[in-house]
Amino acid sequence: MVKRTSFEHDDCPVARALDAIGDWWSILIIREALFGVSRFSEFQKKLGLAKNILTVRLRALVDQGILKTAPAADGSAYQEYLLTPKGRGVFPILVALRQWSEEFDERPEEIATILVDKEKGRLVRKLELHSQDGRLLGMDDTALKPRPAGKQGRRAIA
Repeated sequence: MVKRTSFEHDDCPVARALDAIGDWWSILIIREALFGVSRFSEFQKKLGLAKNILTVRLRALVDQGILKTAPAADGSAYQEYLLTPKGRGVFPILVALRQWSEEFDERPEEIATILVDKEKGRLVRKLELHSQDGRLLGMDDTALKPRPAGKQGRRAIA
């Protein structure tokens, strides 16, 4: 297996995010965990992934703090992989990927599911980017600026 370059210390937050969740198996494991899958055998069955690859990906997601291990809820000797708050934070990323695919896929009729609001049963509205004052923003309405020295922020995305 070829060792990939780590972007853990890159100054770009997109590169850092990709370092944590950027390979497709990790994204799909997180997707399944969001749907309630928690056991190794369930992940393997749902994804059709080889045990050695699944083991490596689950370990990496635990090391990244995206998943945590816990004793199985049914009291068996198995362990479960549960999403942490950091892992649940991936949900809007998966929604954005889904909505992008629904909009631009060449065969959208082959997409098996739709994303709906559980309470109302209606389609979820497309994600939008808004300024702090509520204005809808497009790509041309945003810019990257250097972070002021000594400032810690959580709002920058790229």
